[in-house]
Amino acid sequence: MNKKLLLLLFLSVGGVLFSQNLNGRFSSSVYIFERFDSADVSQNHVRAYQMLNLNFNYNNFSLRSNLNLETDLAQKLDADPRLRFYNLYFEARNVFDVANIKIGRQPIINSVVGGLMDGASISINQYDFKLSGFYGGNVPAYQKLELIENFSDNFIAGAKLSTTILKDFQFAVGYLNKNFKPTDYIALRLDPNLNPIQVLISNKSNQFQYLSGEASYFSENFLFVNSRYEYDLNFKKTSKVEFDARIEQIKDLGINLYYNFREPRVRYNSIFSVFDYGNTQEIEAGLDYKLDKDYTLLGQFGYVKFKDDNSSRLGIGAATKYGTVNYKKTFGYAGEMDAVSVYTAYTFLDGLITPNIGLSYSSYKVSKDSETNNITTLVAGLNFRPFRKLSFDLQGQYLDNKIYKNDFRVFFKLNHWFNLNF
Repeated sequence: MNKKLLLLLFLSVGGVLFSQNLNGRFSSSVYIFERFDSADVSQNHVRAYQMLNLNFNYNNFSLRSNLNLETDLAQKLDADPRLRFYNLYFEARNVFDVANIKIGRQPIINSVVGGLMDGASISINQYDFKLSGFYGGNVPAYQKLELIENFSDNFIAGAKLSTTILKDFQFAVGYLNKNFKPTDYIALRLDPNLNPIQVLISNKSNQFQYLSGEASYFSENFLFVNSRYEYDLNFKKTSKVEFDARIEQIKDLGINLYYNFREPRVRYNSIFSVFDYGNTQEIEAGLDYKLDKDYTLLGQFGYVKFKDDNSSRLGIGAATKYGTVNYKKTFGYAGEMDAVSVYTAYTFLDGLITPNIGLSYSSYKVSKDSETNNITTLVAGLNFRPFRKLSFDLQGQYLDNKIYKNDFRVFFKLNHWFNLNF
């Protein structure tokens, strides 16, 4: 299919609609760092990023785009300059007072295939019910402005029905099908006489296929509960059970509970599907206590059970009007780590200048008997906002451990917001 199809759609629709409003944001960033190819040979890189978020609006119709141009100003790289299109779609809202429609490259919010697709989506709201669905193709590598080849083997489709017919409750059921055709390749194999021959390996395109169910309960001011279940239709077994809740019945005290059962998410057409990794179960409990409007104490403990072992994590900290301080510790199968971090930012002159600084130190090792490694990181920056719609950010980043000795990087960013009515 013509790789410029999406762009032509964007321009043709834009020619029909006379913009009533134009808004968006332009950002220009520079990231400076040094990369060592060997102990004595290094290269300086100056990566430049130009991001544009542009929206044309007319009544209930919009054209939305989000693109990024990147290149290296110091070193010529084969892929530079690279233009990425993250969003490029037409949106119609409140069609016949019930539907919202999107056509083009658009984001997908889904626990299995979150990301982007080239296609169409629709949501219909009527009474206490909402029906949504989408169909499209996987986005080519590096978000190129073209449709992926073999669209029929590389598509994503899904639907979800939700309802709030019961007070304080929400229920939903969903279906998802993602297909991705791996590249065919030739490999050496043995024939019945044990002679080596070349064989074309061509996998099927089916990748993920899930059924899901959701149930939520929200009682204002004291309780929120959310649960999710996923069933893998390809492997015919439960893939995930998730539950989280927050309780606020005691004044200034919040209690968070989380549980997760999960099977490894392996592509159906992957060689890794023949291995038995075992499932994991995770549980976490957390507290936050508000001393006053400026100070909150935080704490959480988590436990993860693997197939043959387990791991735990602990965190305590405080959030204040001046910044945050945190301590985290992990131990068990996932490795051992002690980490302390502090961060502060403060605004002067009614938002004109906002300096910030953060420091962290971590001591970690892969297992109980492994060598201990240390890492120090420091970030310091300044936000300068002379006008409401214009800001500048400058940040220095420092890292030091046994692999990256005295690693220093510089990041600069310009942001400009605009909103024009015609």
